[in-house]
Amino acid sequence: MEDWLRLINSDGGLSANDLQSLNDAGFVVIPNLIAPDRLARLSAAYDAAFADTSSIDVRVGKTTTRVHDFVNRGSEFDELYICQPLLKACCHTIGESFKLSSMFGRTLRPNAQAQGLHIDFKRDEERFPLVSFIWMVDEFCRDNGATQFLPGSHTWSEVSHELTNDQLAEYGHSTVTACGPAGSVIIFNGSVLHEHSANTTDAPRRSVQGAFIPRSAQAGTDFSTPMGPDTLARISPLAKYVLAI
Repeated sequence: MEDWLRLINSDGGLSANDLQSLNDAGFVVIPNLIAPDRLARLSAAYDAAFADTSSIDVRVGKTTTRVHDFVNRGSEFDELYICQPLLKACCHTIGESFKLSSMFGRTLRPNAQAQGLHIDFKRDEERFPLVSFIWMVDEFCRDNGATQFLPGSHTWSEVSHELTNDQLAEYGHSTVTACGPAGSVIIFNGSVLHEHSANTTDAPRRSVQGAFIPRSAQAGTDFSTPMGPDTLARISPLAKYVLAI
C-alpha cells in the first residue's frame, strides 16, 4: 500500500501552481489530458453505455441523467480513474491511503436550468476529505452548463449542503466557471461549493464524474461484484489498488 503511494508521489502530474489552486480555490482544471483519437473512442463508448444500460443503473434527475459504475462499462474508461494528476491530487488532499468511491456518466440535458450551489460532503463526515473529479467528454463552456465554483468555500468553518436564498444573493456573484475543451478534467475538493450552470443550448453536455475517499471509509459503489473476468484480467495492478479489490 505504502509503495503505491510513494510511486504516485514520485511522479509528476500536478504543478506547484495546480496544487496551490487546489489548496486555495478548492479546484483546478487540467486541460487536454485525453488525446483526440482516444477522446473519439471515449465519446462513442459513453454513448454506447447510455444506450445499452439497464434501467436499474440509470438515475434521471431534474436536469441530468446518470448511468452508474463506469468502471465496468468498457476499457475506454480504464485510464480515467488512474490518471496521474488525479491520483497526485488524492495524495495531496486526502493525505493517506485512498480508493475510488464512485465513477459514473452524467449528461446535462439541453435547456436545463442551473443546479444550485451545494457541497458533496461536509468536512466532519466520515468520507472527508473527498476528492471529486469531472472529465469533460464535451467542451465545457459558459452556455452549456459548465461547472461553477465558489473559490475558497471549502475552508469555511461552517457550510450547509445547499445555500439559502440569502446566501446565494451574497455569494453567487463570486463564482468562477470552470471551462475547458473536451478531454480536460476538473479536480476539486468535495467540500467546495459548486453547481452546474444552466445549459442554454439545444445539445446535451456529457461528462464522467466520480470521487475518491479515504481507504477506511465505505465506498459508494461496489466495483468488484459486477466485474467480469475479462475486466479483472485487463486492468492494471494500480487500478486494482485504487479500486480496493
